[in-house]
Amino acid sequence: MKGFKTIGMILFMLFGSLMLDSFVGIASEFNFAVTPLPSEHQIDKEKTYFDLLLAPSQTTELKATLRNDTEKEVKVDVSVNNATTNSNVIVEYGENALKKDKSLAYDLKEHVHYPESVVLKPKSEQTVPFRVDMPNKSFDGVIAGGITFKEEPATEEKTTKSTQGLSIENDYSYVVALLMRQNQKKVVPNLVLHEVKPSQINARNVILADLQNDQKTYINQVALSAKVTKKGSDKVLYQEEKENLQIAPNSSFSLPVSLKKQALKPGVYHMSLSVSGNKDGSAPAKFENHWTFERDFRIDGDTAKELNEKDVTLKPDYTWLYILIGIFLLLASVLIILFIRRKKQADTE
Repeated sequence: MKGFKTIGMILFMLFGSLMLDSFVGIASEFNFAVTPLPSEHQIDKEKTYFDLLLAPSQTTELKATLRNDTEKEVKVDVSVNNATTNSNVIVEYGENALKKDKSLAYDLKEHVHYPESVVLKPKSEQTVPFRVDMPNKSFDGVIAGGITFKEEPATEEKTTKSTQGLSIENDYSYVVALLMRQNQKKVVPNLVLHEVKPSQINARNVILADLQNDQKTYINQVALSAKVTKKGSDKVLYQEEKENLQIAPNSSFSLPVSLKKQALKPGVYHMSLSVSGNKDGSAPAKFENHWTFERDFRIDGDTAKELNEKDVTLKPDYTWLYILIGIFLLLASVLIILFIRRKKQADTE
């Protein structure tokens, strides 16, 4: 069918009513291709990912065709994962280390049954089935996640780089989004700010704001503005502004505010955070949802010292060492001068 074309071998993004992202890795690294097949329960036949409308307790079978165009056997690992939101405020549908959110009532992994690996013979094609079971309880909103297809490289073919003891293995995956609904009722999102704290990302100091969307709905076209001041002061020390973001249903994420190579200093601080989402399509565009948060937080001396020592952008402060060296050189010079004078006086006597 028209709506289910073979997934391209390049990085791509699919934009539906949810601004849903679905992506693959780098084309030249793949030895197989994936084509999702149409489902009779697909809401929009034009979408190239699965967006299903099912009744409570209803079961259906999804299919995806895997094709191997190479002269060698290819083993493909298959997994199903819940949609999550990363620290860049981008939705992820593939495998990642992000924790399952406490508000997630239905784990997609428990409602999809599939083969965990598929072996494709050279120059062959195989259809992989996925049995999907809708939860028996009624709900509004969406269960969101993705199906990941990842080649398992042969031991001798693994691409591994070693730098200073760090081993890096390149993994490339196809990810097909999978959404499940029982109706198309609109669900109002709810964004919650939990904790604000100093931390690090990629060995760089940041202030993290832990946020959670605890509803079964996406927050699209997200724009945010975060400002950090000393408590009681209007002077902005650190700030972050972003737009065109997206937050997954029932997901938590830590929004970083960069310190821009500045050291953390102990004290009591204040964060002002404004988040808007879901433009209504009017001209000029307006956001349907707004959240404003105000939160005090403390940075203690031990935490600041520990994080500053690990921040790769901060140069060590040798000021006191330079002062001590200067004092030592000054004293040494004075002593040498006194020694020379006494020696001259002794020679003349």
